[in-house]
Formats: sequence, structure tokens, C-alpha cells
Amino acid sequence: MDLYDIRREYTQGGLRRKDLPADPLTLFDKWMQQAIEAKLPDPTAMTIATVDSDGQPFQRIVLLKHYDHDGFVFYTNLGSRKAGQLKENNKISLHFPWHFLERQVHITGTAEKLGTLEVMKYFSSRPKESQIAAWASHQSSRLSAKAALEGKFLELKQKFSKGEVPLPTFWGGFRVKVNSMEFWQGGEHRLHDRFIYTGENGQGEWEIERLAP
Repeated sequence: MDLYDIRREYTQGGLRRKDLPADPLTLFDKWMQQAIEAKLPDPTAMTIATVDSDGQPFQRIVLLKHYDHDGFVFYTNLGSRKAGQLKENNKISLHFPWHFLERQVHITGTAEKLGTLEVMKYFSSRPKESQIAAWASHQSSRLSAKAALEGKFLELKQKFSKGEVPLPTFWGGFRVKVNSMEFWQGGEHRLHDRFIYTGENGQGEWEIERLAP
């Protein structure tokens, strides 16, 4: 199959230096709201990249659950591959691919484990079936067959049929503290607009630079 000619022009608009806010979170919030209003599938979906002890990168898609000036939050099984890699090396990158809007956001930073109270608050807000699934799945472990996972889920569903589902000790979350944030807006003839925010000095002041596409 020849893939050479699969391409399209990006025509939805540019991004200019004079229009950028001083705080990257202001622009991220605007773009996130526009992604939601455009009814994109899974607008909060982001690819997160980590590396193992050999420097081998791994990527997977998770859902962003909260963001503010303290960082970007996601939740996961603490026994998962990504959690284990972050324990050894807490450097991480996040990527939001809003293709329909011809936009991308790339974030680099460091991940910190969330406290139990914050995790419990989110866990209790999840649908009960999702809470039970967290108990049933030992994420990233090898399975002999899907039937084993489904059987465990049904067993736990019966066990927790009455009352609340407790927070698993092996389930938690991370907050990504931002080091850099890059915004990409598609442009005609592949002359895309890219701006990167770096060097936040603790007083909300960032350095902004344009990058070549």
C-alpha cells in the first residue's frame, strides 16, 4: 500500500505571537474548551510517554482528569508499567492530538504521586462498574485469556453488590508539573505555527519562542 500521497492541507487558521497570552495555561484552557465545544471524540485523551530503565520509550493514551497551575492530573493502577517507570524516572511528556481542529499540544514535565485523599475523592466519583474494574485488573500483567478477567469482574461485582467499593491500595494517580508547553497550529503548505513556553520562574513568567515547523 502506497502512503506517499495521503495528505491534506491545514487551512483553519494561524497562530501569531502577538495573540499569545503570557500564561500557557490560559491558551490551553481556551483550546480545551474549543475541543469540547467542537464535540471531538475524547477531547481529554492524551498520549503519555515514559521510559524504562534501558531508555526504551513507551506510549499509551489516558484521560486527563484535572488541570490547573499546579499541574495535569491522570489516574492509573500503581502496579502498571507506566507507574513503575515513573517510579524509576519521573520525567514524562503529554500530547493532545486535536486533529479535527488542526492543533496539537505537547507538554514536558515531571510526575508526582497524588495523595490518598485526592485519589479517594476521584475514585468515589467513578461509576461503580469502573470502580470494580479497577479491582479486577492488575494492569500490564499477563493474562491467559480475557475470560479470566471477565470472571474476576463478575466475582467482584457480586462481592461489592451492596455498599460502597473501597479504594484499592494499588490504585492512584499522578500530577505532572509542567516544564514546557508547546502549541502547534496547522498552516498551509506545511508552514505550521509552533510556539513553546519554557522557563517559568515561579512568578508566572514564561519565555515564549517560535519554532520552525
